[in-house]
Amino acid sequence: MKSIRLSLLASLFILAPSAHAQTPAEPAATPAPAPAAAPAPKPPMFETKKVEGTDNVYAFRYQNSQSIFVVTPAGVIATDPIGYGRPQAVETYVAEIRKITDKPIKYVVYSHHHFDHIAGGKPFKDAGATFVSHKRAKERLAVLKDPHTVLPDQTFTGKKHVIKLGGTTMELHYVGLNHSDSTVVMLLPKEKVLFAVDFLPVGQIPGRGMIDFYPLEAEDSIKRVLALDWQTLIPGHPGVGGRFGTKQDAQDQLTFLQDASAAVKVEAQAGKCWDPVEKEVKLPKYASWPGYEQGMPFVLRRYCGLWGRGT
Repeated sequence: MKSIRLSLLASLFILAPSAHAQTPAEPAATPAPAPAAAPAPKPPMFETKKVEGTDNVYAFRYQNSQSIFVVTPAGVIATDPIGYGRPQAVETYVAEIRKITDKPIKYVVYSHHHFDHIAGGKPFKDAGATFVSHKRAKERLAVLKDPHTVLPDQTFTGKKHVIKLGGTTMELHYVGLNHSDSTVVMLLPKEKVLFAVDFLPVGQIPGRGMIDFYPLEAEDSIKRVLALDWQTLIPGHPGVGGRFGTKQDAQDQLTFLQDASAAVKVEAQAGKCWDPVEKEVKLPKYASWPGYEQGMPFVLRRYCGLWGRGT
């Protein structure tokens, strides 16, 4: 009996919690996650803004395409209708001009013959505008016969054509082959504003536009643009953050093209075009530029065409 009592006491001692035992600490509270950064506000579908430092020059943006127009006492000089697949863009463009002036729209100037910038001009034509382009653009359009693109009424063949209206002068400069064989840049010499489409993106990689690019000639084209007297570059697609460009942006684009060309030339002459170049060649100096990852394969492919095939 005594041994049974001792066993029971021993069992109770083992099962009883020790006076020195510590109760498990409660888990530390998990810090609340930091609030996510608010996404950048989405830009409106379209926007019209006066170009800083001018009295009568406006940039019109619809989605990711951009044109300019100039208001004078005698009428308006407009540029690319940017209505490809979206006639509402052209109707909006005309309506935005009408908010600023009731003067007639006298001219529409085409930057080059690609539909994504010049299709949809019928509302301007209905308003009585005269369409102007380089002769090569009209030749291209006459063959393509796109039903949504108005054929130019006036063309020029030299390196320069001048439009004068209501005290404003717009110079159309043909600077050679670049993004197309019909590109003109539009210079407002008094305002020192240049409108250049597709071959001078502002602060970003060119990307898909390289598919029909003339690489070596484009370098000369950009050098000619740099030699003109201007301060503000308005591109055909908004720059990073919607900003306009400067001569430094144009120089940076030229340097980028030269660097890409030199890098691919070495690899092409070692027989590494196409796939090895597209997968392996990097230009880390430009890795922070928007569009780098998506656009570099197009850039490298175009220079492989040049240095790997001679085209």
